[in-house]
Amino acid sequence: MRVKRRRRRNYNRLYIMAAVILLAVAGWAAYYFCPWSVAEEPENPSGIASNQNVVHILLMGVDRRNDDVGRSDTLMVLTVNKDKGTAEIMSVPRDTRVQIEGHGYDKINHAYPYGGHQLTQKTVEKLLGVPMDYYVLVDLTSFEEIIDALDGIDIDVEKRMYYEDPWDDHGGLVIDLYPGMQHMTGEKAIQYVRYRDGEGDIGRIGRQQHFMRAVLTKMLTPGTLPKLPKIIEAMRKTLDTDMPLSEMLSLANLLPQVKEHGLASEMLPGTPAFLADVSYWLPDIMSIREMVAQNMETSLDDKAKAMATDLKKEYEASLPAGIVNLKEESSGKKSQSEKNTADKETQVAKEEKTEKKAKPKMAESPGHISVLVINDSGINGAGAKMVNKLMEKGFNVTGVDTGNKSDREHTIIVTDSTNVNWFYGMPFSCTIMDGADPMEAVVYVGKDFE
Repeated sequence: MRVKRRRRRNYNRLYIMAAVILLAVAGWAAYYFCPWSVAEEPENPSGIASNQNVVHILLMGVDRRNDDVGRSDTLMVLTVNKDKGTAEIMSVPRDTRVQIEGHGYDKINHAYPYGGHQLTQKTVEKLLGVPMDYYVLVDLTSFEEIIDALDGIDIDVEKRMYYEDPWDDHGGLVIDLYPGMQHMTGEKAIQYVRYRDGEGDIGRIGRQQHFMRAVLTKMLTPGTLPKLPKIIEAMRKTLDTDMPLSEMLSLANLLPQVKEHGLASEMLPGTPAFLADVSYWLPDIMSIREMVAQNMETSLDDKAKAMATDLKKEYEASLPAGIVNLKEESSGKKSQSEKNTADKETQVAKEEKTEKKAKPKMAESPGHISVLVINDSGINGAGAKMVNKLMEKGFNVTGVDTGNKSDREHTIIVTDSTNVNWFYGMPFSCTIMDGADPMEAVVYVGKDFE
């Protein structure tokens, strides 16, 4: 009996060995005789080759309101190169005009109320030409909790920031920050990233990127590093994301390398425009695809270039009659997108240091003053008319938006006291108030504007 059992076990071993050998031979034969079966980097619908070492994460900040799902007013794409230990944030202006599946062309932040994070992700993927590996969604409440979980962050506020909005859906908004380095709780950090000035949404994007660098710095402080796994686990419970905890921890291990290389930041290439009282950001399709390809460590081949060219033509044909391209109107001036994409983090840091030492500049002409127009009058078209009058006077209008208030009686211009002379003699009744940067102004259109 013992002899029989021994022989059966020996046969089993032989069967297993034979199967392994057959599989090995079959695999070798497939590799040698069938080269087409070798796995290759897949190609994205845009023609851009994929790179398994590069991860794209869609970051969405949603301002949920009472009886309203809200909009994704903050959109960023975080691109991480795992092999190199580098990371880059590309901010997508909320006013970016894109094609939203089932809804035609609209602002990209409208994709969220139309179809949640799924439709937002699909819209961003079509715009960039590459899939998003993960999404991360955070609302204002979660935002505060995350910053507080880090015991706050330190931000060097670049200028005086004051703004009141009693009509804000969260019980009124008061932003009251002074220049200089300061420690911020979650509540204060929200004020910093939400503040709007003469640069409009573009200026706020710069502050959001500054904020992200401050978060990275805090996460890598000696006191925070030992707590990082627990902090990330707590953040995961607060966030809405499809990223596994294991992937979060894996990416967290790259943070020291990311800090060493510097967290690069870009803004989606494009130009500001407006139609009636609505601001838009018109994306530069070709520049976007070139930027994405560079991040994927490749370049656009003839096929990818042809696809991008076709998409660009389709987009330009979709532009409605009457839309005004502010870059074309401001002849001889460098566009904000060109300024933002020309230099990365090293230049940003240099400018921040220089700004501290330099005395405030004075506008030498209306063209040096960036002006944001907010229509608080409730009168359709009033914002567009204001833009036209300001541009006739030579001001650099950065955008027009509809305010949360619709019954402002009197038009107000908020700017620095050094700019008052440039706004005297305006062809409409207004009150000029001190309270902005020397190179900026915000015009709140009232019902008395005609």
